Amino acid sequence: MTKPNTVVENSYINREISWLQFNARVLQEGADETVPLIERLRFLGIFSNNLDEFFKVRYATVKRIVEAGKGGKSELGGIRAKALLEIITQIVIKQQSESVEILKKIDKKLKAENIYIINETKVDAIQHEFIKEYFLKTVSPALVTIILNETVVLPNLKDSAAYLAVRMLMSGDKKQFALIEIPKTVNRFVELPKEGDKHYIIMVDDLLRYCLEDIFNIFDYKAISAHMIKITRDGELDFDSDLSKSFIEKISDSVKDRQIGEPVRFVYDKTIHKETLRFLMTKMGIDGTDSIIPGGRYHNRRDYMGFPSLGRTDLMYEKIEALPIKGLSLKDSIFQAIAKKDYLLHAPYQSFSYVVKFLREAALDPKVKTIKITIYRLAEISHIASSLINAAINGKSVTVSIELRARFDEEANINYAQQMEKEGINLIFGVAGLKVHSKMCVIEREVGKKLKRYGFISTGNFNESTAKIYTDYTLFTSNKKILKDVNQIFSFFETNYRIYKYKHLIVSPHYTQSAVFKLIDNEIEKVKQGKEGLIRLKMNSISSYPMVDKLYEASRGGVKIQMIVRGLCCLIPGIKGMSENIEVISVVDKFLEHSRVYIFGDHDEMKLYISSADWMTRNIENRVEVSCPIYDEDIRNEIIDTFNISWNDNVKARILNDSQENEYRINKKTKVRSQFATYDYYLKQLEN
Repeated sequence: MTKPNTVVENSYINREISWLQFNARVLQEGADETVPLIERLRFLGIFSNNLDEFFKVRYATVKRIVEAGKGGKSELGGIRAKALLEIITQIVIKQQSESVEILKKIDKKLKAENIYIINETKVDAIQHEFIKEYFLKTVSPALVTIILNETVVLPNLKDSAAYLAVRMLMSGDKKQFALIEIPKTVNRFVELPKEGDKHYIIMVDDLLRYCLEDIFNIFDYKAISAHMIKITRDGELDFDSDLSKSFIEKISDSVKDRQIGEPVRFVYDKTIHKETLRFLMTKMGIDGTDSIIPGGRYHNRRDYMGFPSLGRTDLMYEKIEALPIKGLSLKDSIFQAIAKKDYLLHAPYQSFSYVVKFLREAALDPKVKTIKITIYRLAEISHIASSLINAAINGKSVTVSIELRARFDEEANINYAQQMEKEGINLIFGVAGLKVHSKMCVIEREVGKKLKRYGFISTGNFNESTAKIYTDYTLFTSNKKILKDVNQIFSFFETNYRIYKYKHLIVSPHYTQSAVFKLIDNEIEKVKQGKEGLIRLKMNSISSYPMVDKLYEASRGGVKIQMIVRGLCCLIPGIKGMSENIEVISVVDKFLEHSRVYIFGDHDEMKLYISSADWMTRNIENRVEVSCPIYDEDIRNEIIDTFNISWNDNVKARILNDSQENEYRINKKTKVRSQFATYDYYLKQLEN
């Protein structure tokens, strides 16, 4: 949608630019008139939320390189850090402008559906009474209003909070400035009294503008105006070295400090008075290395993710009913079922309830002795956590490796960790210098006089909320060889000075790169022998230059490579002499594509893995990640089938190449919308 000024240098696309082009694909969903209207608004919210996280993490990282006096060219795909900051800002300004235009078009469509988003100038008498009452009872008690002047130090503005910058013109042409924090405890979209078939909504920002005289009634002003601003801060966690603090305390303190991190982006309403803008930027210490973005009247559009449904299900995606797994009943024992064969759960098409049921059963079964599980992101109300606590109360030995540094979920994980600790669960807080991003569980249960292992390995988090919108695979298995490796990884968590060897799993940080290189070399060797070399990959992102280079080597060696990459992709496909045998598509649609699959070869020689790892440096070198082989023939065929459905998408698939234009892959064949087709695939499976 937005083509950057500088795309390619050397053999790679810069990861920041590639990520922004992924977010442009999200913006395309907001612009797509075939997407239901309220869902289009929500995609604009996702676009905005993604951008906030990008500035907190990636922009902040590049800014740190600049401030350290480094060029960063080798790390940033051939672009100097200072130049990259400028390129990012220009791309974002264009994308923000596009998002405002899309919002205007959606607003017109909403009016045609009798949904009116009004501002403070359009309030009628009935709405006036409602707004004044709502302000007094609901909004006013939640307000934080900061009165500013030249001598008072400006308090630290909260990261990603939105503020109304108020300018009052006093007698004698004196100015009084103030800031009103938009309260997060109040719904951003206030539903006004319905009039016939017409729905009316006012944003809380405009409600505050309407009530400025109530807020500032002690000031004798001649004129008053309010414009929105927002600041984004560096989201990196910095840890102190106080040895007396527990790891939980250090993470908790670091999360609090994030609220006062260095500013990296300042967004403001471009109609704001210049005097107000100068005053605020001086007060906040905004400088030339920060991204300063003039925008529209409204910021924090991430709140559109929660736009009210208004009972208009016709303007939203039809909710699918999560399907059962063929042959696996939620009414019967999952232990008994997987003792006989492996089963695969493909969320959100199939019900995540199987994971919860498995842990619930383990918590109650007297024969279960131990439960070991890794946790990265939990749901706000987590049945996973309550099942583990239940198991501990029932006398099971429960070990939980919980990653307290899961970005922007630290606080939730800390709360659950403290609850678990109280109930006697053995907590492991990762490994020094590594994040634990693998998703796995192993359970030991008495069968006769022996202990038998059961477990599951997943590409996604054990999170009931995200399982409704993220696509992920989870393998349920009692395979002795796989679960022996899983158990060894938990031994590594406890004694991480030892490096273990694994016979079946591919484990980061010690083995992923070398194991994948060997698998790629096997495909190159096949071509040399006159056979077909084939690699099929599905992942969120690829930015590791060694992994990209290895795929280039395979392409030059004649190996055919098909890649489905949802997010950033530093690899440049289709370049003669470098990557002409590589094709890459990206599918962005109703659900968030999240599963990782690696397929090497075809037919009898095929090796197939599901994985927690993308091909990024952090996944290869700085995290504990697990790639699990699939040995069951039926499950292998199922994963191949669903990969092929995605690969054949010609409705929501975009072609990724050096142009970075996110061109839709459209042809005259039968239309394949892969997410809808995948659901139909599982429906037919049940019918058969």
